[in-house]
Amino acid sequence: MVIALPAHSEGNASAASNDSAIPSLKGKRIGITAIGTDHYWDLKAYQGAIDEVKRLGGTPIALDAGRNDNRQIAQIQTLIAQKPDAIIEQLGTASVLEPWLQKIRQANIPLFTIDTASPASLNDTTSDNFFIGEQLALKLVNDIHGEGNILVFNGFYGVPVCAIRYDQLKAVLKYYPKVHIIEPELRDVIPNTVQSAYAQVSQLLTKYPKGQIAAIWAAWDVPQVGATQAVDAAHRNEIKTYAVDGSPDVVSLVKDPKSSAAAVVAQQPALIGKTAVDNVARYLAGDRSLPPYTYVPSILVTKDNAAQLQQALGQIAAK
Repeated sequence: MVIALPAHSEGNASAASNDSAIPSLKGKRIGITAIGTDHYWDLKAYQGAIDEVKRLGGTPIALDAGRNDNRQIAQIQTLIAQKPDAIIEQLGTASVLEPWLQKIRQANIPLFTIDTASPASLNDTTSDNFFIGEQLALKLVNDIHGEGNILVFNGFYGVPVCAIRYDQLKAVLKYYPKVHIIEPELRDVIPNTVQSAYAQVSQLLTKYPKGQIAAIWAAWDVPQVGATQAVDAAHRNEIKTYAVDGSPDVVSLVKDPKSSAAAVVAQQPALIGKTAVDNVARYLAGDRSLPPYTYVPSILVTKDNAAQLQQALGQIAAK
């Protein structure tokens, strides 16, 4: 189900589209390469792209790299050799990917991306992560009344969307001088993200007694699960946790009045994947008016609206 939200940024291609107006992909082969699908967001975006290629009559060549950079590079090489009509690349480490994204273009294969900003990409379908980062940061500082120490997970700055969200947090905190990030910053990892976050936060809750930590921030929501579990287990209800993506388990945590999860910005990953394919279809049909970025709306989930948004996000059945 798609959230009925207007795009807040003008001058960008809207994610809302009339399905009947999308050109057919009959006879077209579309390569899809993803760095991984173990996270809810990644899987939904990946599956959304595959499903839309099929719906439009095309053939998806879908490859999941299992969170291995070298494997994704090998898969990109495989796709280039197969010469599909277009390639869609989803997430990954920008510095590692960029030379290989350039090779896709050098092979005269149209390249589209999902959450990967690259000069080689004809169009990147994503959420407006500048707005997401600002929105989440403002929610955090207002909840803690503009004062207090915060823990920050910053393990994937090489992923552009994570870097943007982190940079927006720092930009907001510049104007809240009584809010301080505890150093060193925490490192989120893959795999075992929840367990690692739980262990790191539990250790710091022992080091910093009640009143010395006000909030915990993460650029995506799997570390938020571990952080929330650690805070709740320690009965530190003065601490609130914040993150981005809106996985069903995290939205449920935010909904729970007893949980320390205060907010998560929910994206629409299936719609992002679908929209990327729709842009490919338009391009292959001759449309050269696509902008560099297509932004799909996101929404801030809080204690006040989580129950309502579970249904709007398609995470629970309509009553």
